Amino acid sequence: MSTRLQPLRWSDSVVTILDQRALPEHIAYIDCARMEDVREAIVTLAVRGAPLIGVAAAYAMILAWREVLTQALSTDDLLARYEVQAHHLAAARPTAVNLSWAVEKMYRAAAETMIREGTADEVDAVLIATAEQIEAEDVTLNTRIGTAGAELFSRKVTMLTHCNAGALATAGIGTALGVIRKLHDNGLLRHVFIDETRPLLQGARLTATELCAEHIPCTLICDNMAAAVMQSGRIDAVIVGADRICANGDTANKIGTYGLAILAAYHQIPFYIAAPFSTFDFALAQGQDIVIEERDGDEVRYWQQYRTAPTEVNVYNPAFDVTPAALITGIITDRGVLTPPLAASIARFKEEVE
Repeated sequence: MSTRLQPLRWSDSVVTILDQRALPEHIAYIDCARMEDVREAIVTLAVRGAPLIGVAAAYAMILAWREVLTQALSTDDLLARYEVQAHHLAAARPTAVNLSWAVEKMYRAAAETMIREGTADEVDAVLIATAEQIEAEDVTLNTRIGTAGAELFSRKVTMLTHCNAGALATAGIGTALGVIRKLHDNGLLRHVFIDETRPLLQGARLTATELCAEHIPCTLICDNMAAAVMQSGRIDAVIVGADRICANGDTANKIGTYGLAILAAYHQIPFYIAAPFSTFDFALAQGQDIVIEERDGDEVRYWQQYRTAPTEVNVYNPAFDVTPAALITGIITDRGVLTPPLAASIARFKEEVE
């Protein structure tokens, strides 16, 4: 839709990123001409959302290649320096697997081209094509996820969502919000309740902005109101995105998701995850093995420049929590909905995508 903001675009040698930290008050863009610029945007959440981080990282790897070309002393040195840059970029946010997935895909494309004795220009062309493929694929996968998720419902429903898993978090229509958009298009969406999502308010600032721009009926609530809204009988299903899904179905997502899953289970409300194949970490057995990113305590002590807590108070600020597979009704993917037992469903899914 014309009201949808474009969160990222590539133009020859610059990655232009919509600064999501400024929303909804300002629409501002950042031009990133160096890999480190993109990495900084990822770390500071100027660009966010697991799938979109992967797309941003793919284009950043083109910039990294061009930078190491000016520094390398030999072909071996070139690839070694490029690998160092790849590791540096992948470490920007350790929980979101789409980041490391995209970085690895780009590095492998460069390495394989060099093994075939391709020129530096040929490597550059391969990297551009690979990044563009990652972006285009995400658009397609979003559409498929939206369609698969919408097919779960045959009557009008009211949904609850957490954080932002929409067009601002992906290259397409979104994962969780992709399902919500499809339901709206099909005339099967009654309403959406949006958790504001503490401490950085991605639900309030981003999801609410997206849904209001497209005139999708929605209501914003504080995170600690979700239980009461569920108790009132107004929620038919909960749907959220994901940053990493293990082989057994345990899922890492924005902090607060685990609590929603517990509440949904108590109130007998279906709880769905929506994610593309790039969010699955098939090599990771279970959720306790996921590295959870912890962020600066000032994100909790302050809201923007305003102090909301004593500066000396200790703060625990994990960016994500892990929802056990047992609490998940289904995982909506680009190849359909995975249902319990999730470990077996994910194993079959892995065979399909590999």
